[in-house]
Amino acid sequence: GLTQFSTDSDTLGDAYEYLIGQFAAGSGKKAGEFYTPQPISSILSAIVTLDGQEPATGKRQHLDSVLDFACGSGSLLLNVRHRMGTHGIGKIYGQEKNITTYNLARMNMLLHGVKDTEFEIFHGDTLENEWEMLRETNPAKVPRFDAVVANPPFSYRWEPNEALGEDVRFKNYGLAPKSAADFAFLLHGFHFLKEDGVMAIILPHGVLFRSGSEARIRTKLLKDGHIDTVIGLPASLFFSTGISVCILVLKKCKKPDDVLFINAAEHFEKGKRQNQLLPEYIEKIIDTYQYRKEEARYSRRVSMKEIEENGFNLNISHYVNTAEGPEELNLNLIQEKLVSTSKSVKNATEKYNEFLRALDLPLLP
Repeated sequence: GLTQFSTDSDTLGDAYEYLIGQFAAGSGKKAGEFYTPQPISSILSAIVTLDGQEPATGKRQHLDSVLDFACGSGSLLLNVRHRMGTHGIGKIYGQEKNITTYNLARMNMLLHGVKDTEFEIFHGDTLENEWEMLRETNPAKVPRFDAVVANPPFSYRWEPNEALGEDVRFKNYGLAPKSAADFAFLLHGFHFLKEDGVMAIILPHGVLFRSGSEARIRTKLLKDGHIDTVIGLPASLFFSTGISVCILVLKKCKKPDDVLFINAAEHFEKGKRQNQLLPEYIEKIIDTYQYRKEEARYSRRVSMKEIEENGFNLNISHYVNTAEGPEELNLNLIQEKLVSTSKSVKNATEKYNEFLRALDLPLLP
């Protein structure tokens, strides 16, 4: 009975996470609002826990603070904590607009053994910046975070106004359009990132190439050297949507002057309801980011000059084409095969002609 059930916080927390995941899978449409599938969560948490300036040197020793400004049930924050270890993070910060989901997140933290002094989750609207702590006007006192992770609602309709146009988070870049708040969420998180911090955010593919105000925001982020990596993921990874998504990795101070593109769209296992990212596919993405590897039809470091020539359009297929190109012809090898075949034909003809001579029949040419 229940006496045999382990009550340690990890087991309880994992059971709770499992139930949230099962509920998300069953409820479909609305689930994406509070649950990030574990494989995607693993990629984001791995990226932000690697050293910000030199990812190849490995994981950071300690993170003072981590923020998820659209934290849902908190699974993404817990994934970061799991990677860093129980004492690897000073404090976890989350924000969630939906009161039910906000309560899910708080419960999730406690069931995973996170003490109430080790996390702070705020119930309120991120775009309106309702969290008092983040409304600090003294630049010296504005909270900044070592790592920012987020899976905000995709192409969320919002009501930008003049006051938001002057908001410190947006005024250098301009406002995202009413029809899609994707860049507003991105700029919110980016504003609160530390100078040496790392931000990883999941967004719909449209942010890579849509025009108008989104193109202006994207162009400025690129010109200022803030977009570090663009990762294209397979379609149908989420319970709630079949659309293709991407991960953008942003840094305020990044060393490479190029942008790394990873096209992982073809690397998945087909599932009944949604596609699956197998552990080896997850590791390949993380490894490619960490060591900034280039591989034909998978990843490439692209210069700002080339991106500018493409009108600051970040559509991944412009830079990493997964289509198989025409097979390269090895002319020397073909020549050798032709010579060899020609000899074989000549020998066979001579043998055949011997038989024909014996039978007093006309010979082959």
